[in-house]
Amino acid sequence: MTVSEQQGQKSNASHLMVRAANAAVAVAFTLILIKSWAYNVSGAVSMLGSLMDSLMDILASLINLVAIRFAVAPADDDHRFGHGKAEAIAGFVQAMVIFLSALFLMVEAGKKILNPVPVKEADKGIIVLIVAIVLTVLLVAYQRYVIRKTGSVAIAADHLHYTGDILMNFGVILAMVLSGYMQVYYADPVIGLLVAAYLLYNVKQIGQNSVDMLMDREMDEVDKVKILEIIRTHTEVRGVHDMKTRKSGLNLFIQFHLELNGDITLNEAHHISDDVEAHVMAEYPAAEVLIHADPEGFFEEISYTE
Repeated sequence: MTVSEQQGQKSNASHLMVRAANAAVAVAFTLILIKSWAYNVSGAVSMLGSLMDSLMDILASLINLVAIRFAVAPADDDHRFGHGKAEAIAGFVQAMVIFLSALFLMVEAGKKILNPVPVKEADKGIIVLIVAIVLTVLLVAYQRYVIRKTGSVAIAADHLHYTGDILMNFGVILAMVLSGYMQVYYADPVIGLLVAAYLLYNVKQIGQNSVDMLMDREMDEVDKVKILEIIRTHTEVRGVHDMKTRKSGLNLFIQFHLELNGDITLNEAHHISDDVEAHVMAEYPAAEVLIHADPEGFFEEISYTE
């Protein structure tokens, strides 16, 4: 794959990520409007939980939008490895915001458990929730497509809690039915607590993904094995060691020591390294591959002193 083709792929991925972030903001804003009205007429704490979740969604999605626009910017003199970790920072902020919203919801649900009240105009709330589910399903389907094309951590974080929102909204519908039509008044705050628990679960998932990127976690073992297999298919390669990998936004960084016949020329070693690099990048076009050529059986013993 040529440099221009790689740049084209990254540009397409960048556009997809920005469009997905814009779509998430638009959907979250719409849901806030309709859920605010539904909570006002129903007074249901489970609807409040759904509304709080949408408020957190739009805040998180706005953070994502800013972070993605920054993350997809090309590398510059001050950030030679690019700006990809802005995605991880956005994901971490999302986790903190969602955590606070879950605590608030738990307090509100606790109040309603101590003093249960019936839900009013449940039919209107249910209609709003059905509309919310349809909009969220469309958004999640588009986000899944973008994640498949880009591997974006920020979009994946958004996708995670929007996917859960679908199940959560079904739960709120159940609360509206039980409390509004069957006089099971405790159903509303209990499901509100379940929504809070779901939000806390999301905190763990989003936070872990963000920390992994910030801490330069290695690629999955499956990918590492695949890279080693690609390297070893080259007939001139005698071995490989000290492979290191990490991900930053759209960019992958792969480096390793390549063991070659010690009697070949530097020019030959250079051409072999270029060929191996091309094969790795054919499978991982977003990767930056750094290769150090070693004579077969030679291992460095380098110490760093002041």
